[in-house]
Amino acid sequence: MDTNSLFITEQVNALGLDVVGKQVVGDDRVRLTEAIEGALARSEFVFLSGGLGPTEDDVTREAAAAALGRTLEHSPEQETILEARFAQIRRKMAENNRRQTYVIAGAEVLPNPNGTAPGQYFRTERGALFLLPGPPRELKAMVVAHVLPKLKSLLPPQVLRVRSFRVAGMGESDLDTLIAPVYTKYTNPTTTVLSAIGDLWVHLHARCETEAEAEALLKEVGDPIAELLGDRVYSTDGNDTLELVVGRLLRERKATVATAESCTGGLIATRLTEHGGSSDYFVASLVTYSDEQKHTLLGVPQELLDRYTAVSEEVAAAMATGARERTGATYALSATGYAGPGGGTEENPVGTVYLGLATPGGVRVTKLRYGMDRNRIRTLAAQTALDLLRRELIN
Repeated sequence: MDTNSLFITEQVNALGLDVVGKQVVGDDRVRLTEAIEGALARSEFVFLSGGLGPTEDDVTREAAAAALGRTLEHSPEQETILEARFAQIRRKMAENNRRQTYVIAGAEVLPNPNGTAPGQYFRTERGALFLLPGPPRELKAMVVAHVLPKLKSLLPPQVLRVRSFRVAGMGESDLDTLIAPVYTKYTNPTTTVLSAIGDLWVHLHARCETEAEAEALLKEVGDPIAELLGDRVYSTDGNDTLELVVGRLLRERKATVATAESCTGGLIATRLTEHGGSSDYFVASLVTYSDEQKHTLLGVPQELLDRYTAVSEEVAAAMATGARERTGATYALSATGYAGPGGGTEENPVGTVYLGLATPGGVRVTKLRYGMDRNRIRTLAAQTALDLLRRELIN
């Protein structure tokens, strides 16, 4: 997975530099040369990650030189450094490692203490081109030690600050309808809305000369958005997941939770135990797919199953109550429904899910309809169940 571009983006954003594009190119010299030429034509600063190794398919050096109209020159100094590195680890340097001693004419070598592939830095008329190694351990150290100081010397004094909201319990179009009257009045900060299944991110990016100005602008735009969204905002930290927030709330309140799942097949429990330390608040999960096990393990009365079927408000309530009573948890979540593609009735078609929440004050059930896609139904059901518990905990 590409984590390098995410790291580079985070680091240069802090300097007020916007990343406007990303491209993944295979180990083909012609295509890579064309990609670099296009990037240099569009942007002041271009970062290349990977392809600096010793093998024949490591073609970044050659492609970058071609895109710049430069030649590659052998660096005796870099060869000495490389030989010393292999001698230090008592390994004979293979002949193909000498490919890593070639530098673009006019470029500056960026030392790599964590690997054999040095980086390179080339000033262009508009900005600069950086060649960085692919292994994250090598790239990150090089960015911090060499790339950021060079960028600071080239960029005007400005800062980019971000304010984020993570939102559950509403759709993307509904969210945009609600907050667009606020953010569309501004070109700075810029607003981005991103979505996953049942999960939304609102990012405000302010670019100013000083941090104080940026923070004031984010407050001016962000505070009205926060007020409109209310308790649908579950985090103002873009890195917080819903399960992490719920776990934190449970731990703060010294409360515990259990789950009783049918159509979600343990997905809610999986989410709740995603992070270390979840044993502080997670008690047990009972995945009861059959009616028999709903009755045997959770104590759901047989007459409820016979009269209302397993996909019903009554059974969802009994599942949550049974899980709470039998595990001793403070709270219990239940899920029962038709995830498809088969099943369903006229009253409860595929996509119907009942979510139960048992609390010290009683039990309540929420009925939802999600459409026909099995994965989407299960994911939305788990997300909504966690959000129901979150709202209970904050209220």
